[in-house]
Amino acid sequence: MFIGRQKELNELDRLYRTGKFQCVIIYGRRRVGKTALINEFIRDKDAIYFTGQETNSKENLENLSQSIMASSTGFTGAAPIFANYKEAVEAIFSLAETKRIVFVIDEYPYLASSYNGISSLLQTSIDRNKENSKIFIILCGSSLSFMENQVLGYKSPLYGRRTAQFKVLPFDYEQTYEFFSKDYAPEDIAVFYGITGGIPMYLSLMDTGLSLAENIKRNFLSPSGYLFEEPGNLIKQECREPGQYNAVIKAIANGATRLSEISGKTGMETSACSAYITKLISIGIIKKERPFREETGKKVIYGLEDGMFRFWYRFAAFYMPLISRGEPDLAYGRIEPQIPEFMGAVFEKICKEYLWRKNIAGQLPILFNDAGRWWGNDPRKHAECEIDIIADNKDEAIFAECKWKNEDMGLDVLNTLIDRSGLFRYDHKYYYLFSKKGFTKALELKAAEMGNVSLVCFDMILETQ
Repeated sequence: MFIGRQKELNELDRLYRTGKFQCVIIYGRRRVGKTALINEFIRDKDAIYFTGQETNSKENLENLSQSIMASSTGFTGAAPIFANYKEAVEAIFSLAETKRIVFVIDEYPYLASSYNGISSLLQTSIDRNKENSKIFIILCGSSLSFMENQVLGYKSPLYGRRTAQFKVLPFDYEQTYEFFSKDYAPEDIAVFYGITGGIPMYLSLMDTGLSLAENIKRNFLSPSGYLFEEPGNLIKQECREPGQYNAVIKAIANGATRLSEISGKTGMETSACSAYITKLISIGIIKKERPFREETGKKVIYGLEDGMFRFWYRFAAFYMPLISRGEPDLAYGRIEPQIPEFMGAVFEKICKEYLWRKNIAGQLPILFNDAGRWWGNDPRKHAECEIDIIADNKDEAIFAECKWKNEDMGLDVLNTLIDRSGLFRYDHKYYYLFSKKGFTKALELKAAEMGNVSLVCFDMILETQ
């Protein structure tokens, strides 16, 4: 069953119904569901689907020829293999003169790497035929840097030829909930979201006949589990020096957040370390952060963007001796008490997603333009502090605190948040407190008295479900 991506499908269908030339770029990190989206879109359409391989130009041309011949488009060419890419592309455009054809090149970076003239060839064919062609081209790729620079970038031969682009993102918590709503409690679904990062393929690996604990043991803590090998496999696919990249990820997972700290833990020069970090950012594993609304300065930190990597390097890597000896139960017994702390950052993300949904629906006291985390120095107390979420619009802002704990949130949390909001000059301030468990009576009374405080329990986050 295909779940999610309805907005993308609706827009693809709208473009398809125009009957006009289209060149759509679809990109996103590996395992995020790009191919599943495309297959769902072309399910009832005439299509030529070709997947580029990490091989040479000749073999890719042979595979492209076979894809054309194997399609249900009615092509009746005599030669089983086209002599060159120009002939193959011209044959596809010829087919699309009188009928709507979807031409998909999946893993486009692999094809472009084996035959670097493909973008220019497509550009020439598009320019010559687009006014009268019914072709619907889809170029898809997992290399974010390649797709953004070599396909979407202004220096690309294809610049200006695209008619739409889709960056396919992991599922958010709401979509993950839809995936598991019939099988697990919301709290368990939140953990599934945290440990998979919302990647559809990883979600599909979870056996709904098993508990959360058993799924973690089977997928992460067993040498035969798919996710046990996944981080290493992904790094090998994307990076030429997997050992160095692995060291960088491990350092960040173990608490190094600044470049100097990561460089120190890995023993690398900062310039080399920075290059590895840049690559890991480009493939969606690491994120670069600044405090909210601080565009300059030296407060840059790095964290793991990918939830599965964060969980694996935090726990599976640490308990590898137990896992290698075939002791998943013992390993999980040590991991389980640490999951609530791991879920703190995940819950912040879920709460920010909630605020964005409410913001888009116009259901907040302000209409904010952006939201993010803030940290820095409180000069009044000569101490470092942070605020989980700030969302603002000119002279008004929302300040939020998120707690994933099995206890009621107390009045002290609100008082601290109000105090820290004093570091910012906004004419109108609103406070949102998110709690996994609930709120004390004292906090509820204070919130009602103030009037600008909203208390959101975890079970309210998907209140429309």
